[in-house]
Amino acid sequence: MGQIQSFLFIFLCVLGYVELAKGGSGLACNWGLQSTHPLPPDIVVRVLKEYGFNKVKLFEADPGALKALGRSGIQVMVGIPNYMLASLASAVGNAEAWGQRNVSNYISNHGTDIRSVAIGNEPFLRDYKDLFVNTIFPARQNIQAALIKAGLGKQVKATIPINADVYQTDSGLPSGGYFRPELQNLMMKIIKFLQDNGGFLTINIYPFLSMKADPSFPKEYAFFNNTAKPLVDGSIVYTNVYDANFDTLISALEKNGFGHMPVVIGEVGWPTDGDPSANIKNAKRFNQALLDRIVQGQGSPRRRTPSDVYIFSLIDEDHKSTLPGNFERHWGILRYDGGIKYPFGYGKWTSRRAGQRRQVFGQAMVCDVAFGRRGPQHVGSKHHLRLRERRLHQPRTMNQSKGACNFNNSAVITTVDPSKPPCRFEIMIDIRKQKKVASPTVYRSSAAKIQGIFAALILGIVGLVVCDVH
Repeated sequence: MGQIQSFLFIFLCVLGYVELAKGGSGLACNWGLQSTHPLPPDIVVRVLKEYGFNKVKLFEADPGALKALGRSGIQVMVGIPNYMLASLASAVGNAEAWGQRNVSNYISNHGTDIRSVAIGNEPFLRDYKDLFVNTIFPARQNIQAALIKAGLGKQVKATIPINADVYQTDSGLPSGGYFRPELQNLMMKIIKFLQDNGGFLTINIYPFLSMKADPSFPKEYAFFNNTAKPLVDGSIVYTNVYDANFDTLISALEKNGFGHMPVVIGEVGWPTDGDPSANIKNAKRFNQALLDRIVQGQGSPRRRTPSDVYIFSLIDEDHKSTLPGNFERHWGILRYDGGIKYPFGYGKWTSRRAGQRRQVFGQAMVCDVAFGRRGPQHVGSKHHLRLRERRLHQPRTMNQSKGACNFNNSAVITTVDPSKPPCRFEIMIDIRKQKKVASPTVYRSSAAKIQGIFAALILGIVGLVVCDVH
């Protein structure tokens, strides 16, 4: 096996090799980019393909991601952030410029398979206090006009991702679903416009947040395979909040004459940290059952035909705001360094050697004070180790030079992973070195480029710091 193949083998073993059964449907996921040290887009696209993801949603038109997705065989939903809605709503020319730069350009010049545009993200959240109510629909109209002018009106569909708080039910039953009265007229205009232009509605559903928001919420009801008391709604029995939530929307659509409106699940997942209920066990339980439903083609009681489901999210984002909660940075099925968190798959999809602690890109240099000459037996308790890691590891994420591990000669460099469960040393990637390699001045073959990227990543990985406090 050659050098390149060896690197790829290690890479796939750690991240997990996922393969779709022949004849099965693909997977969709969200690729968030709010990270201080994002993985190279080309590597992320490899991960998407190896996991069997054939659809991905971006929250913004990131050039690196859109270029990397070119000719990948992955269908793309590209997002427009809420802060851009006012500009796009103010003039159709602004929408045309955005469409040319972020849609037409990548389709024509890079072969990126952009299938849809997500205009805004949950613009009707009550926390926004109607900030985007007056701009979301005009922005939607102008984007549609821009797509038609570019000759992409049929190829690229538009949608508006909404949160589940747009609809409600007074009876607590899905059959009682209706849109919030203050949004009723606006939602009717939006849905009618979507329908007339071949678009679809996108809804984000978070059982974790439903459970967290209500202390009396039955925790088991948040999961698919559970022991919770079912909810009986006439002849329909609901065994989980995901189906009940989705069908509340379907009921609201049916009551307004849009019973056949296509609906896509734009975000759904479970975090692994930042809250007592956000942990590996719960995330694996929820996401594995979700994956099983997707592969089996299972819909909801009111809509048996399954919708596209975009798992949230592919990778942790360590630069996201923690205002909603510390869990916001931990939704990924992968850690932000690309390491898999837990075995995850279906049949042949199950990841190989998922628990292996060898890092994705080879041996890493770790700055290690506590593991110095005296050995690991003097580190102290797991609790103390975790405290030390939090104390000095986070400020060092932006200073990754070898000299950062000096500490007046009180530290040593080691290639041995010092992690002791449950305390895990994260690996950061120096993107400055990647950028130098990613812009060659002379032509290189594809094999040489791949080899160069992997070599640069190995050189760019540095360790994190643990201070030995006695």
